[in-house]
Amino acid sequence: MTATTSGLTAVRAGLLDYQAAWDEQRRLHESVVAGERGDTVLLLEHPSVYTAGKRTEPWDRPMDGTPVVDVDRGGKITWHGPGQLVGYPILRLPDPVDVVAYVRRTEQLLIDVCAEFGLAAGRVEGRSGVWVPEDDRGPARKVAAIGIRVARGVTLHGFSINCDCDLTYFDRIVPCGIRDAGVTSLTAELGRPVSVADVLPVVERRLPTLLG
Repeated sequence: MTATTSGLTAVRAGLLDYQAAWDEQRRLHESVVAGERGDTVLLLEHPSVYTAGKRTEPWDRPMDGTPVVDVDRGGKITWHGPGQLVGYPILRLPDPVDVVAYVRRTEQLLIDVCAEFGLAAGRVEGRSGVWVPEDDRGPARKVAAIGIRVARGVTLHGFSINCDCDLTYFDRIVPCGIRDAGVTSLTAELGRPVSVADVLPVVERRLPTLLG
């Protein structure tokens, strides 16, 4: 299913294997670079998989033999899987390209989505992604992750937001290389089930934030 708002086409790709999604990203990237299609965002879930960005250290990886896919985005290691909504925006950035500004817009999109469900989340200086601040339940914890790459002025990879995923998958790794903070989900924070199906239309509606 596809929907277009503000010149952005959102594609609901369902449950898609990580390698298949990566192949589709590259195909879309070539089309957007060539001017054959407009800005497109893939929205999907993955079967359970760990992916390691370029800054991943050996000790960040799982010690139990779990397979890890090495990818060409920034950042370190993270988990993707059922109950987590993943977005891959393939967008042409304005010239001159400002990657930091794009990351901030991506964070704002996710902060706004959390707020719509009643969760106050925000930024932590020096760390990408979207965080629930430290409180009586524990230290700051990440509810949404961001890892991007820009090639020929067009973005690849993107963001993930934890809806009702199994958070124990993050226990096997040092998520995003951060040892002194936790990982959480909308369901865990709000104390009620919040599914990918619930979050998908809210993310879709707010995608124009990515364009600035």
